[in-house]
Amino acid sequence: MPVEFLTDEQAASYGKFNEEPTRPELERFFLLDDEDRKLVAKRRGDHNRLAFALQMCTVRYIGRFLPDDPLDVPWAVVEYLGEQLGIEDVSCVKQYTERKPTAYEHAWEIRDAYEYHEYDDAEWGRKFRTFLHGRAWTHTEGPVALFNQAVGWLRRHRVLLPGVSVLARKVSEIRAVAEKRLHATVARAAHRADAALPGHLVATLVTPEGARFSELERLRRPPTRTTGTAFARSLERVDEIGAFGLGRVRLSQVPPNRLAALARYGPRSKAASLERAEEPKRTAMLTAVMRHLEAKAIDEALDLFQVLMATRLLSTARRATEKERLSTLPQLEKASRTLARAAKVLFEELELVDTHGADLDTAALWAAVEEVAPRETVMTAAALVVSLVPEDEDSADVAMRAALTTRYNTVRPFLALLGESKAPAASTGGARVLAGVKRLPALARRRVKDKPLLPREVDEKLVPPAWRKAVYANADLPQGSVDRDAYVVCVLEQLHRALNNRNVFASPSHRWSDPRARLLDGAAWDAVCEDVPAGLSLDMPVTEHLAELVRALDAGWKQMAERLESGARTRRCRSTSCRTAG
Repeated sequence: MPVEFLTDEQAASYGKFNEEPTRPELERFFLLDDEDRKLVAKRRGDHNRLAFALQMCTVRYIGRFLPDDPLDVPWAVVEYLGEQLGIEDVSCVKQYTERKPTAYEHAWEIRDAYEYHEYDDAEWGRKFRTFLHGRAWTHTEGPVALFNQAVGWLRRHRVLLPGVSVLARKVSEIRAVAEKRLHATVARAAHRADAALPGHLVATLVTPEGARFSELERLRRPPTRTTGTAFARSLERVDEIGAFGLGRVRLSQVPPNRLAALARYGPRSKAASLERAEEPKRTAMLTAVMRHLEAKAIDEALDLFQVLMATRLLSTARRATEKERLSTLPQLEKASRTLARAAKVLFEELELVDTHGADLDTAALWAAVEEVAPRETVMTAAALVVSLVPEDEDSADVAMRAALTTRYNTVRPFLALLGESKAPAASTGGARVLAGVKRLPALARRRVKDKPLLPREVDEKLVPPAWRKAVYANADLPQGSVDRDAYVVCVLEQLHRALNNRNVFASPSHRWSDPRARLLDGAAWDAVCEDVPAGLSLDMPVTEHLAELVRALDAGWKQMAERLESGARTRRCRSTSCRTAG
């Protein structure tokens, strides 16, 4: 019966000694304390004392008494216990099975003395089921992992392990209940949000006439090119999925990992298999898939935006700027050599004048310089160096921004969709950037040749120093006007940076979401506040548990500080002693 999720080896190894315990395990589970020895000492005969200790440590180690043969243990365990009890001939333990009721009587006595509970105990059965239901609801573990968690819980709480099929059946039942609860909860939330929503979702499974695949499979396909047009199409894809209004579906009571697991299962299924699924499973799967797909589409769109900015704009402009600077390098080197030779002669002549205290003869100075290069050549070289080496230290950045302005046509196809998208949101640090992005559609539609853009119509705080020349000082535009193309690309660069540091984020999203909003609070926490502690075996209120952890952490840090201070004092004392001895 339902042990099919366990292999034959796993089922056979359940509740038994599968290998010889390690030395640390022997010392942890098989070391007899004073209370153990007092209980063992009540037995008559070495074989009874040794076997009683063996049963006592066996249930402590594997979680139950061995049902068939209480002596079915590694011989090293018998020897370890015999050594502690001072029994020289440990083989006498074989006499223990001659009277079978003795083993049962000892097991009952051990159970009562150490407060072990039967699996059928009503109170502990309820606690165990509460743990399993909470664990199955809040975690996405497979059946084997949940089975192992169940074994661990029973051992920790001294509940004797049942038969393998009994426990496996219970795990299967709990997982089935959790699955039905998940499907029913998600489907119910979808119906509450919009009674027509399940029908709209099912319609995506239909393959339109003349098409090769369903609408769902079409929406699954991510962008494959890194162009402005491809980014615009990816934003259109986000809008198509967002039209289902899945943000209206309130699923705060469903653990995000369970919803994510359901969503991961859906994309691996073909549309036909999803269509054949029964209700409410089909609605639940389609809702989870579409929510996941919406976040995935936003992620892929923003990934494409970041790649587009990095490769098609920033890198391209940087390469163009560097190429232009490198093209002028031969001229700059030639002019610099001329000026260097002329300066050397000039400095030598000035040094002679200063040394001999003579009057400065400019004609003689020029004559000396002209021996190196004609006066016109020197003046031309100086003018060339001045033109190629600007006084501004940030000239490379300024030149790169000027080159970026020429990439406006790359971004123009997606400006309207980006500015009107509802996906981006912002923290306080990114609110100004997002506001600037929202104004981009209007700027893109503006005919700046007929109506130039004025400084008061843009947000000057979005224009850093490296962009000011490109934005406010375009010589080809009327004086006092703003270069619309430069300002748009400037805002997009600020968006690129704000996305990287998450001052601007997206919702829903997996990779570009707000990391500050992932902690459960308010209604979201109230919806799962019972299942989460149960799944983690927390018996005390969460606030008390956290307070206890804080106290333990505080005590640990204080202890470490005291030890560091004590160690520092010891080192200082040793250092002082060494100097005194020296």
